[in-house]
Amino acid sequence: MKFAPTALATLFVAVSLFSPSPGASSRAAVPAAASPAAMVRAQHLAAFEQHVLASYANARLTSYGLSPSVYREALMGYYTLTKKGAAAAGRQVLTVIDYARPSTQKRMWVIDLRQQKVLFHTLVAHGKNTGNNIAQTFSNVEGSEMSSLGFYVTGQPYQGKHGLSLKLHGQDARFNTNAATRAVVVHGADYVSEAFVRQHGRLGRSQGCPALPVQQASQVIRTIQKGTVMYAHGPSTVSFSSSWLKLDPALNAFAQLSGLSDS
Repeated sequence: MKFAPTALATLFVAVSLFSPSPGASSRAAVPAAASPAAMVRAQHLAAFEQHVLASYANARLTSYGLSPSVYREALMGYYTLTKKGAAAAGRQVLTVIDYARPSTQKRMWVIDLRQQKVLFHTLVAHGKNTGNNIAQTFSNVEGSEMSSLGFYVTGQPYQGKHGLSLKLHGQDARFNTNAATRAVVVHGADYVSEAFVRQHGRLGRSQGCPALPVQQASQVIRTIQKGTVMYAHGPSTVSFSSSWLKLDPALNAFAQLSGLSDS
């Protein structure tokens, strides 16, 4: 496969982001007398990083503005949740929201991992008390009217006051596990549009739901419903940790789901 200069530059940046240490490759990080387990881990790590880079390039995620490091995190959680059985293994659809970007920018991506292409790239609102144009504060507390960070698994669609809506099941303790009781769901809203941005300089805000443009909401919901992974990433100024972002479980899950390991 040949890459254009811009693609090569993107891969160079991504490699630097994904490398275990500056100037050191995954293979170089393994001592010469490494144990068999360490060698297997190094092989799985190299395969995972190669997969991240290749799928990032094939899906043209640079042109869609998705950060390679955010995409890598989303994949880590995707593989771990899928291997644990929390997400449906056959769907291979991943949704990423990057709340580090302002609401005026398209900051939600729905990615078909099997075909390695972006299905939707759209605007998405954050909660009223999370910030104006810039998301700054997040909460898992009922009544906070803030967005919640972390990994979700999508549930069943239903008809609500906003039309077709989608239940979300938070997977990160302390960060989003109250999503269901808070009625944090995917739905369409009139205040999520380019016209609203032109008039107000930002999107309208929800009660914590990742609200979408009305024209796209039903299509997105039908695509991501029933057991797919969603990852809501936040700004670097916000404290967040997730058990789904631990490297070794992610490598093991990737290796098993990719047929690199039987255990």
